[in-house]
Amino acid sequence: MKNKNNKTTLLYILVSLFMAVISHKLLGKYFLTYNHPLYDFIENILFIVASAFFLKYILHKKDIKNTAVYNKLRNTNIEIKESNERYDIVSKATSDIIWDWKIQEDEMSWNRGIENIFGYTPDQVGSGSKWWFDKIHPEDTIKMSIKLYSFIEQKTEKWQDQYRFRSADDTYKYVLDRGFILKDENGKSVRMIGAIQDITKQKEEEQRLKLLETVITQAKDSIIIIEPDLHNSNIPKIVYVNPAFSVMSGYDSDEIIGESPSIFIGPNSDMQELKKLSIAIRNKQECQIETISYKKNKEEYWVGLSMLPVYNSDQELSHWVSIQRDITEKKKQEVEKEQLIRELTQNNKDLQQFSYITSHNLRAPLSNLTGLLNLIEDIPIEDPELKEILDGFNKSTHLLNETIEDLVKVIVIKDNPSIQKEDLSLKDVFENVFSQLDFLIGLHKPIIIIDFEKVPVLNTNKAYLESILLNLLTNAIKYKSENKKSKITISANKIDDTVFLIFKDNGIGIDLVRNKDKVFGLYQRFHDFPDSKGLGLYLVKSQVEAMGGTISIESEVNKGTTFTLTFKNK
Repeated sequence: MKNKNNKTTLLYILVSLFMAVISHKLLGKYFLTYNHPLYDFIENILFIVASAFFLKYILHKKDIKNTAVYNKLRNTNIEIKESNERYDIVSKATSDIIWDWKIQEDEMSWNRGIENIFGYTPDQVGSGSKWWFDKIHPEDTIKMSIKLYSFIEQKTEKWQDQYRFRSADDTYKYVLDRGFILKDENGKSVRMIGAIQDITKQKEEEQRLKLLETVITQAKDSIIIIEPDLHNSNIPKIVYVNPAFSVMSGYDSDEIIGESPSIFIGPNSDMQELKKLSIAIRNKQECQIETISYKKNKEEYWVGLSMLPVYNSDQELSHWVSIQRDITEKKKQEVEKEQLIRELTQNNKDLQQFSYITSHNLRAPLSNLTGLLNLIEDIPIEDPELKEILDGFNKSTHLLNETIEDLVKVIVIKDNPSIQKEDLSLKDVFENVFSQLDFLIGLHKPIIIIDFEKVPVLNTNKAYLESILLNLLTNAIKYKSENKKSKITISANKIDDTVFLIFKDNGIGIDLVRNKDKVFGLYQRFHDFPDSKGLGLYLVKSQVEAMGGTISIESEVNKGTTFTLTFKNK
């Protein structure tokens, strides 16, 4: 501006001198002589008038130019103001963080987004680029710095990168940073303006989708994604299948995408199940069916199919997801199981009928035979051979009668679907059992320890409980060790509503490695005792289970045996 004023002043002086010379020459040549009295006055008047006109011309041109400059400055100020207003509006409207970096001065400014998104107060925000780079995750700093400074040296005007930025609470957020660079007339980068967008949720969603994609592609079950719109077939079109589908059906993905799932329907498919599926699709409801499907080579296989509706954020049906599993082997097993159940049911009926025939139809002739043998005992027999035959016959008859009685006991337990239960004092029940075994206890004199303080009362069937205790206590006394004093411990514990009756002895024990699966079997004997029939533990297990309980055994040869009976005390 000062230079322009000097130029104007110099021009005015030169023009004035020129006008003065011209006025002097014209006046002396055409009007007056140099020594005329009016010569100097008129010369000065002409000079002043000419200078005034010239000055007015210069000032007029200056006013025009100043007006143009003023208008230009005013328009520029208006544009700057509007630009700043737009910047302020954008800063308030956007959730992005806007930053301005003067590269040469290394000065940075941030909008309020740095506080809203990352929690930094204005006094915590640094004024240089170092503060910015210090907040970038160490694993991303080098990569981001190299890309940024390489960009600054290049001729491109746009830059963007993703990295993790540390918040005020020391947690990191994923951000997308975009920048625009300004260069001077020499092409040197002088300023950079950018916007940071928080993309943490998008990153988490990407990771979740990648995880889901991995699950879907690696899943052993067939997964089909179907479009939401219905067609004439009432079944939508397929838009995606996972690799497991191709393995199961034989169709490649490009062969099946765009087709309707009705392609899997064949003559033996369950139409009732498919109708159920069609109704569920029309009603936009979840559905599960089992039907026969068909592979690409028309081979039949059973499929368990779940159809699930998927809705978008506007609660509009987006897609259907069908999860399918080949259940052919399961169906075969179910058929075999049903056949086995039928066979077992029939065999059980046959065995039950046989048991009734054995226990009832044989009892009458067996009773008659026993009566006849009792009559023969009163008749003196001289022939020793005949007497030996009759004694053997009598012994066999009694053994047969005992076997029949045992079978009757088993049948009574098995045929009794419900038994009468009552609250029983365990102490009273054991006293009754002890009285029945008074002779045996007196003979062997075992040490018997009883502890029913934790469970004094048990809700169960009295006859069955006495029978169980009688059998277990008899076995504990009978199968005692010859090398040590017999010791029997009987106790009861309770956890919630479950009662545990525990019988423990230090007798000869059972080899469970060889006999564990036979312990509770019918007529299973593990010791060579003459009066052992192998029926007691079978009856105990049957009676315990009839009362809704369970029984388990722990035993070791020459160390002893522990029986644990479990009941629900309701």
